Amino acid sequence: MTARYLTRDAPCIPTCRQPALALAFAQERELSVARVLTDTGLNAATLHLPQHQVSPAQLLLMLHNLARVAGDAELPFVLGSQWLPGHYGAVSHVLLLSANLRQALTQLARWPLSLSPLMTPRVEFDAQGATLHWHDAWGVAAQHAFLVDLHMSAVAAMTRWLSGERLPWQFRFNRTRPREIAAHEVHLGHALAFGAQRNSMHIGAAWLDRSWPRGNAAAVELTVPQAAAAEQALDGAKSLLTLLYDHLQTRLHLSPTLDDCAQWLSISPATLKRHLAHHGTHYQAELDQVRAHVALDLLQKEGLDNATVASRLGFHDSNNFRRAFKRWTGLTPSQLAF
Repeated sequence: MTARYLTRDAPCIPTCRQPALALAFAQERELSVARVLTDTGLNAATLHLPQHQVSPAQLLLMLHNLARVAGDAELPFVLGSQWLPGHYGAVSHVLLLSANLRQALTQLARWPLSLSPLMTPRVEFDAQGATLHWHDAWGVAAQHAFLVDLHMSAVAAMTRWLSGERLPWQFRFNRTRPREIAAHEVHLGHALAFGAQRNSMHIGAAWLDRSWPRGNAAAVELTVPQAAAAEQALDGAKSLLTLLYDHLQTRLHLSPTLDDCAQWLSISPATLKRHLAHHGTHYQAELDQVRAHVALDLLQKEGLDNATVASRLGFHDSNNFRRAFKRWTGLTPSQLAF
């Protein structure tokens, strides 16, 4: 079966969802709508129509323009607080009805293109709790920090509202500490760690299954089929970068090549190279990112030794793995904090 992928220019985001939300935000702030829509090819009159769709590239440019016009360091946090559960039809109702945090995170990760179209959320549950990783879905380049802050704020605000209390999330950022973090502290709290290896949010296991006052597990079970039917056009569709990441993650031990992945996608290697370049990346960068993330999990969570991790990642010996890991992360395996 041919893998179904979307590129950053593919219309796949209903204009009445996140684009309309961003426009409404601009209007509420009395910002210039014309400037927010500059070069996007979008028309304010059609942004509320459900039959119209925009591409991720258009929404990214719209947010870029909004940030420039607003000139407000708190913009990603304030906008993020309105992002979820959103008014996106049945998928938003599923989040609204979630009985607890575990169920909400599971549903969030189930429909990334509907609920989080610009960054892919990946959730991991273990005995210690839940970790929500945020991954670039479209090659967001200079907007990466803005989007990470927006999406972390979205989940923190949503879970605070649905649970009725501020949950003790721990936030980890894969970037250097900004000179000013007052906005982060106001909207996210003080459990902030910069210079981390991945953009992620972590919360302890004790919070995952606590009942939420608005929750209704039975109603979620009834609503999920409605959401699946409503999202049928996007069901199973993923961005090229997300699809490639998921594919590589399961095949690292086979040392997958660009040609292998192109064949799996039923396209030529040249086409895959062109697509990746259009997303601001290349095959080796994507492969190294997956290897680094898997290596971190194997070393920190499973406590495996270098030789075993090297084998799992397709390296011939542990010395080559150590050198590669230092190149990916700036650290040797022995320097990691466990």
